[in-house]
Amino acid sequence: MTTSPIEFGLNSFGDVPTNGDRTLSDAETVRLLVEEAKHAERVGLDVFSLGEHYREGYVDSATPVLLAGIATATERIRLGTAVTVLSTNDPVRLYNEFSTLDALSNGRAQLVLGRASQTQSFPLFGYALEDYETLFEEKLELFMKLQREESVTWAGTVRTPLTDQTLHPRMHPGGIPTWIGVGGSPNSVIRAARYGLPLMLAIIGGEPHRFAGHVDLYFRALEQFGLPRQPVGQHALGLIADTDEEAAETWWRAWEPMVTMMGRERGFYPPTRERYDLELATGALFVGSPETVAQKIVRMTHELQISRFDLKYDIGGLPVDARARTIELFGTRVAPRVRELLAAERREQPEVPTTHPMHPIGPTDA
Repeated sequence: MTTSPIEFGLNSFGDVPTNGDRTLSDAETVRLLVEEAKHAERVGLDVFSLGEHYREGYVDSATPVLLAGIATATERIRLGTAVTVLSTNDPVRLYNEFSTLDALSNGRAQLVLGRASQTQSFPLFGYALEDYETLFEEKLELFMKLQREESVTWAGTVRTPLTDQTLHPRMHPGGIPTWIGVGGSPNSVIRAARYGLPLMLAIIGGEPHRFAGHVDLYFRALEQFGLPRQPVGQHALGLIADTDEEAAETWWRAWEPMVTMMGRERGFYPPTRERYDLELATGALFVGSPETVAQKIVRMTHELQISRFDLKYDIGGLPVDARARTIELFGTRVAPRVRELLAAERREQPEVPTTHPMHPIGPTDA
């Protein structure tokens, strides 16, 4: 069980929604995201995050700009990225964008860095997919040096070197909260531990408990690197409505065509209703009434030892009012209920420290 107070975030990929029989324009969707972030703050959620995509149906291609707009419209909620594709970003530019966002928002900026599950940004910005691993590894090294050192000297193969370079505006010492997003690679888990960065598990299908081994590996790796324990978070897809039946039917109408399209691109399973119902019952979709979703999140705190849960509440074609209702119920009903259930468990049973045997990590894992 997690020993930390759990945090709750909303993730958006800027999916274009519907309103009645009309699909919103890109510009309307951008403005809607600002309103939804304000709504998230009003209902007491902790974090609002945006992804980074470059394809039809998404409007999150300029994430720092959108987050800056949200920063000026909010006061408390922390602002981050559901994923920043570090491989096709320049670390220097990324530092400047997020140090500026952090200053503008009075210290509310944060990041989740990933290698990209969708690769449209590689040809768009002139990068080769065969350099996938090298790009991420070198750019992560540089980005963390920029955050953690006042004056940076660096050389690599993916960009021009830096010599005694100091960037402005400066972040506060140590930089901003920076998570590593992981979709299943053990190498990525160990990389996060090596840099002492929190781990965000992107679980979008199948049974979440499959990732328990990744969490154990992460904590063991932190120990072997001599670094303190860091938080683990979960990114999941879902919708919350007043009843399980309403939530399931509303999400299915948007989810089925999306998975059909993705299946053609990536070879996913056909989106049958039987498989969908299984995802709701035991899988990665957090779709249901507030009580159903809350109970499922509590299970994740046991299975995955998470102390942060981020819900991706938007999906292409989902009605605007369903998105708004999810935000409302997530903040006012689900988050308080999860905290109530976890507090009751702590009162009933003393916390037992979790230990992780020091099994050696092989050279192929590092």
